[in-house]
Amino acid sequence: MDKIALAAGALYVIVLLRAGGTFAVGWLAGAGARRSRFAARTSSAKFRRAERAIQRWGAPVVAVSFLTVGFQTAANFLAGSMRMPLSRYLPALFVGGAAWALIYATAGLGILKGLGRLFAEQTAFGVAGVVAILLAAGGVVVYRRRRAAAVPSSVGDQAR
Repeated sequence: MDKIALAAGALYVIVLLRAGGTFAVGWLAGAGARRSRFAARTSSAKFRRAERAIQRWGAPVVAVSFLTVGFQTAANFLAGSMRMPLSRYLPALFVGGAAWALIYATAGLGILKGLGRLFAEQTAFGVAGVVAILLAAGGVVVYRRRRAAAVPSSVGDQAR
Protein backbone atom coordinates (compact mmCIF):
# COMPACT_ATOMS: atom_id res chain seq x y z
CA MET A 1 0.00 0.00 0.00
CA ASP A 2 2.87 2.36 0.70
CA LYS A 3 4.15 2.00 -2.87
CA ILE A 4 0.76 2.94 -4.28
CA ALA A 5 0.44 5.95 -1.97
CA LEU A 6 3.93 7.14 -2.87
CA ALA A 7 3.36 6.63 -6.60
CA ALA A 8 -0.06 8.34 -6.46
CA GLY A 9 1.40 11.29 -4.55
CA ALA A 10 4.25 11.71 -7.02
CA LEU A 11 1.92 11.37 -10.00
CA TYR A 12 -0.49 13.88 -8.45
CA VAL A 13 2.27 16.48 -8.15
CA ILE A 14 3.33 15.75 -11.73
CA VAL A 15 -0.19 16.08 -13.14
CA LEU A 16 -0.86 19.29 -11.21
CA LEU A 17 2.31 20.85 -12.60
CA ARG A 18 1.81 19.55 -16.14
CA ALA A 19 -1.90 20.35 -16.48
CA GLY A 20 -1.57 23.62 -14.57
CA GLY A 21 1.33 24.59 -16.80
CA THR A 22 -0.68 23.76 -19.90
CA PHE A 23 -3.54 25.91 -18.57
CA ALA A 24 -1.09 28.76 -17.89
CA VAL A 25 0.38 28.54 -21.39
CA GLY A 26 -3.15 28.63 -22.79
CA TRP A 27 -3.99 31.61 -20.59
CA LEU A 28 -0.92 33.52 -21.75
CA ALA A 29 -1.36 32.56 -25.38
CA GLY A 30 -5.04 33.46 -25.43
CA ALA A 31 -6.40 34.40 -28.80
CA GLY A 32 -2.91 35.11 -30.13
CA ALA A 33 -2.33 31.39 -30.62
CA ARG A 34 -5.14 31.30 -33.18
CA ARG A 35 -3.34 33.93 -35.28
CA SER A 36 0.15 32.46 -35.01
CA ARG A 37 2.02 29.59 -36.56
CA PHE A 38 0.25 27.34 -34.02
CA ALA A 39 -3.13 28.06 -35.61
CA ALA A 40 -3.13 24.69 -37.39
CA ARG A 41 -2.76 22.85 -34.08
CA THR A 42 -5.39 24.86 -32.26
CA SER A 43 -7.88 24.39 -35.07
CA SER A 44 -7.48 20.61 -35.28
CA ALA A 45 -10.53 18.42 -34.76
CA LYS A 46 -9.33 17.47 -31.26
CA PHE A 47 -9.00 21.09 -30.19
CA ARG A 48 -12.35 22.09 -31.75
CA ARG A 49 -14.07 19.18 -29.99
CA ALA A 50 -12.48 20.16 -26.66
CA GLU A 51 -13.43 23.80 -27.13
CA ARG A 52 -17.07 22.97 -27.85
CA ALA A 53 -17.23 20.68 -24.82
CA ILE A 54 -15.67 23.30 -22.53
CA GLN A 55 -18.01 26.00 -23.82
CA ARG A 56 -21.01 23.79 -23.19
CA TRP A 57 -20.10 22.00 -19.95
CA GLY A 58 -17.25 24.03 -18.42
CA ALA A 59 -15.19 22.72 -15.50
CA PRO A 60 -16.62 19.17 -15.45
CA VAL A 61 -15.11 18.64 -18.93
CA VAL A 62 -11.69 19.53 -17.54
CA ALA A 63 -12.12 17.08 -14.65
CA VAL A 64 -13.33 14.24 -16.89
CA SER A 65 -10.61 14.95 -19.47
CA PHE A 66 -8.07 13.40 -17.09
CA LEU A 67 -9.72 10.03 -17.69
CA THR A 68 -8.94 10.23 -21.41
CA VAL A 69 -5.76 9.94 -23.43
CA GLY A 70 -4.83 12.91 -25.58
CA PHE A 71 -7.90 15.01 -24.81
CA GLN A 72 -6.69 16.32 -21.46
CA THR A 73 -3.92 18.49 -22.90
CA ALA A 74 -6.33 20.11 -25.34
CA ALA A 75 -8.93 20.64 -22.60
CA ASN A 76 -6.45 22.28 -20.22
CA PHE A 77 -4.91 24.49 -22.92
CA LEU A 78 -8.31 25.61 -24.18
CA ALA A 79 -9.62 26.22 -20.67
CA GLY A 80 -6.69 28.60 -20.26
CA SER A 81 -7.06 30.25 -23.65
CA MET A 82 -10.78 30.73 -23.00
CA ARG A 83 -9.85 32.37 -19.68
CA MET A 84 -11.79 29.96 -17.48
CA PRO A 85 -11.83 31.51 -13.99
CA LEU A 86 -9.39 29.90 -11.56
CA SER A 87 -12.25 29.44 -9.07
CA ARG A 88 -13.80 26.97 -11.56
CA TYR A 89 -10.61 25.52 -13.05
CA LEU A 90 -8.69 24.64 -9.88
CA PRO A 91 -11.36 22.35 -8.35
CA ALA A 92 -11.63 20.54 -11.70
CA LEU A 93 -7.84 20.22 -11.83
CA PHE A 94 -7.61 18.87 -8.27
CA VAL A 95 -10.41 16.31 -8.71
CA GLY A 96 -9.44 15.20 -12.22
CA GLY A 97 -5.74 15.09 -11.33
CA ALA A 98 -6.43 12.96 -8.26
CA ALA A 99 -8.45 10.48 -10.33
CA TRP A 100 -5.70 10.33 -12.97
CA ALA A 101 -2.97 9.81 -10.36
CA LEU A 102 -4.88 7.03 -8.57
CA ILE A 103 -5.70 5.19 -11.79
CA TYR A 104 -2.16 5.35 -13.11
CA ALA A 105 -0.61 4.50 -9.74
CA THR A 106 -2.76 1.42 -9.15
CA ALA A 107 -2.95 0.12 -12.72
CA GLY A 108 0.64 1.09 -13.52
CA LEU A 109 2.10 -0.61 -10.45
CA GLY A 110 -0.12 -3.63 -11.02
CA ILE A 111 1.10 -4.02 -14.58
CA LEU A 112 4.74 -3.58 -13.57
CA LYS A 113 4.35 -6.11 -10.76
CA GLY A 114 2.67 -8.58 -13.11
CA LEU A 115 5.36 -8.16 -15.75
CA GLY A 116 8.10 -8.55 -13.12
CA ARG A 117 6.54 -11.78 -11.88
CA LEU A 118 6.10 -13.02 -15.44
CA PHE A 119 9.74 -12.31 -16.28
CA ALA A 120 10.93 -14.01 -13.09
CA GLU A 121 8.81 -17.14 -13.50
CA GLN A 122 8.51 -17.52 -17.27
CA THR A 123 10.91 -15.27 -19.13
CA ALA A 124 9.77 -16.27 -22.62
CA PHE A 125 6.17 -15.30 -21.83
CA GLY A 126 7.40 -12.02 -20.32
CA VAL A 127 9.32 -11.15 -23.48
CA ALA A 128 6.33 -12.16 -25.59
CA GLY A 129 4.07 -9.95 -23.45
CA VAL A 130 6.30 -6.91 -23.85
CA VAL A 131 6.59 -7.53 -27.60
CA ALA A 132 2.80 -7.80 -27.85
CA ILE A 133 2.34 -4.53 -25.95
CA LEU A 134 4.88 -2.76 -28.15
CA LEU A 135 3.29 -4.13 -31.34
CA ALA A 136 -0.17 -3.05 -30.18
CA ALA A 137 1.09 0.44 -29.32
CA GLY A 138 2.85 0.69 -32.67
CA GLY A 139 -0.29 -0.46 -34.44
CA VAL A 140 -2.34 2.24 -32.73
CA VAL A 141 0.19 4.91 -33.72
CA VAL A 142 0.25 3.77 -37.36
CA TYR A 143 -3.56 3.56 -37.47
CA ARG A 144 -3.98 7.07 -36.05
CA ARG A 145 -1.40 8.57 -38.42
CA ARG A 146 -2.98 6.93 -41.47
CA ARG A 147 -6.42 8.03 -40.36
CA ALA A 148 -5.20 11.61 -39.81
CA ALA A 149 -3.50 11.64 -43.21
CA ALA A 150 -6.68 10.40 -44.91
CA VAL A 151 -8.79 13.25 -43.49
CA PRO A 152 -8.23 16.45 -45.49
CA SER A 153 -7.05 19.40 -43.42
CA SER A 154 -9.83 21.92 -42.79
CA VAL A 155 -7.25 24.67 -42.16
CA GLY A 156 -6.11 24.69 -45.79
CA ASP A 157 -9.72 24.51 -47.02
CA GLN A 158 -10.73 27.59 -45.01
CA ALA A 159 -7.96 29.71 -46.53
CA ARG A 160 -9.32 29.18 -50.05
